[in-house]
Parts: sequence; structure tokens; C-alpha cells
Amino acid sequence: MNIDLATYTLQDPDRIVTPALLIYPKLVDANIQATLRMTGGDPGRWRPHVKTAKLAATIGRLLAHGVSHLKCATTLELLTACRCGASDVLVAFAVVGANAQRVLEIAAQFPGVRISVLIENLEQALAWRGAAAGLFIDLDPGMHRTGISEDRVADIVALAGEIGPQFRGLHYYDGHASGFPANDREGLVHQGYSRLLRLVRALGEAGSPPAEVITSGTPAAPFAMSYQGFGNASFVHRISAGTVVYNDTTSLGQLPDQGYAPAAVVLSTVVSRPTARSITCDAGHKAVSVDAGVPNCFVIGHPALKPLKPSEEHLPIEATGEAALPQIGDKLYLVPRHVCPTVNNFDQALMIVDGRVIGLEQVTARGHESPIAAVPEHAYVPF
Repeated sequence: MNIDLATYTLQDPDRIVTPALLIYPKLVDANIQATLRMTGGDPGRWRPHVKTAKLAATIGRLLAHGVSHLKCATTLELLTACRCGASDVLVAFAVVGANAQRVLEIAAQFPGVRISVLIENLEQALAWRGAAAGLFIDLDPGMHRTGISEDRVADIVALAGEIGPQFRGLHYYDGHASGFPANDREGLVHQGYSRLLRLVRALGEAGSPPAEVITSGTPAAPFAMSYQGFGNASFVHRISAGTVVYNDTTSLGQLPDQGYAPAAVVLSTVVSRPTARSITCDAGHKAVSVDAGVPNCFVIGHPALKPLKPSEEHLPIEATGEAALPQIGDKLYLVPRHVCPTVNNFDQALMIVDGRVIGLEQVTARGHESPIAAVPEHAYVPF
């Protein structure tokens, strides 16, 4: 992976307590602009998932580029997006019970924001009837995580009819596309979109045409834009790639020719040289997520260093070939393999411009709201 270390190097890194999350606003802007080039310059074709962006400061950059339709998974992300000034937010997660009630409370707090949720059956739809929320039918195109199977056309048409005026459209998350062979990915993704359009036609014929169709996380995003059926459709089509705002080693490998660069890295310090060919730094899995596997990151400027399985605070790294090992006290700049949960590991992020720290920002939507966010104060007794 060819990443220029000079772009990321701090002028005085020894002043920073590590591990630290570094975000580079100029690169965030460049990544947003690269995605807008993918959408033909139309910010209305992009509904990014803010589980990656997390920071109000970063969501603000999306809004500044005209990207005002967002997608989220938690009520804290929803609240953050609304506070930042988003015009339209989809909670792309099946919320029920107290979680659903909290969504409605946030909707009442921000009546100028169009808020929608996902449903996949009639029982869920009825629970939202008359609520101040739009409804998207969540489809399962093959990931088998949530949603109603896309081949149940008659059931989907009937469900849309039961929803009535609250029916906004279809949510088609084809995250399983990352598992397709790279050479076959576009063709297989397009086959899925052709099936999706047949469903859209069936809905239209039944008198329930979707106003919006949302597809495509990061690995499928370019192929959604190259699919001709979405170009002059009767509905608004939006991709929902979120990782691309910061990028990680996975997205850079999936989208190598889109002009993306890592905009969020973890600064770490070498704390040990336990063997002649290995070092350990202070960025264990509490800093750099390991959910996507090992190696969980790339060391900028040191392609011959191979991160091994981390523990909570420690990240062992071995040298391959004849690579020189950094010394104890040296700083390492790590590009995560999965940036979304890595950002979620930090309370704050340092904003870096031209090697200088220009600000400290809260990771605003980290974690979740209080589990009693929707309970009146008088309804419980604190310990």
C-alpha cells in the first residue's frame, strides 16, 4: 500500500499522549469530493452512513458539501445528525420498544428533519402507524442479516400497500458484495439491481411506487453508479457508503482508483522490542479495532512491518525481510483495517492540518445514549 508518510507526520508528536486518533480535515474534504465525483457531482445521490463519520465536525463537512440526507444506526447518531442540521435521516436499524420511543422523541424535538426507520413485516409497520416517521422496507439481497428476502415480491407489495402514505421506499444493503471476487463484482452486483428493479415495477403496478431506493455500502458504490437502470429512474436512488469519508485498508483495497486516502489514523508509540525482529506499540484492540481480522492495520512508511494479533493495550509487530525496526519511543501512524469501530474507540480526535494540531474534537456519536434516555427523571431513583 503506497501511502506517503510525510502527509501524516506531526511536527511535534512527542507532545501527544498515545494512542491518539488523528483526523486530517483536508483529506476528509478530498474524500467527500471523490465520492461526489462518483455520483456525477450530485450530493443528492449520496446518503452516507454516519456510523463512520461519528464526529459532529465531520458531519458538518458533509453538510457543507451539500450532502444533507444521512443514514445512521443508533439514537445517538440520529441525535447528532439532527443537531448538525441534516434535513433527512434514516435510522437504518430495526428499532423497537424503548428504542423506537426514543426515535419518536428525537423526531418531535426536530420537526424540521424528515426521520425514517426500517421495517420488514406488518407487525412492525403497524407499530409505527400514525407516527411522525417515514417507513422504508428493509430488503435482504443476500447478506442474511436483516430484512425481508427480495424474492418475496408478493409479500413486499402487500406490505407496502398496508403501510400506505408512510411508505417512503426500499432499503437494499448489499454488503455481501465485499465477498464477491473482484473481477466478478460489478456483474454480480448489477444482477441484484436488476432483480431490485423488477420489484420496483411490481410495486408501481400495485399502486405503491417507492419514492426512494437506497443501495450500496462502500464495496458496491461504484457499481450502483454505473448501473444504467438507476440513471433515469422514477424514484430517487442513493448510495449509502460511509467508510469512504475516512477510509481504511479495506476500502482502499476495494476502491483503488477513486482518489481516496486515509483521513483518520491512529498515532502510536513503540514501547518494547521483545525480540530481535519484533516491536510492540501501545495500540491494542482498545485503540485499533480487530473485528475485521489480523493484521488489523497498516503501518504508514513501514510496509515491511506486519502487525500481529493485538491484546487490549499492546499491538505486537514483526519485521519481514531485512526491514529495520523502529526504536522504543518512535511514533507509528496506523491505518485501521476497519475504521468505523476504531473511531468509536476514542472519546476525542485531534484535527491535523499541515502537520500541526489545530483542534480537539469530541467523537460526538461514540457509543450509545444513556439506556434511560427516554425515562423521565422522576420515574427512577438513582443509586
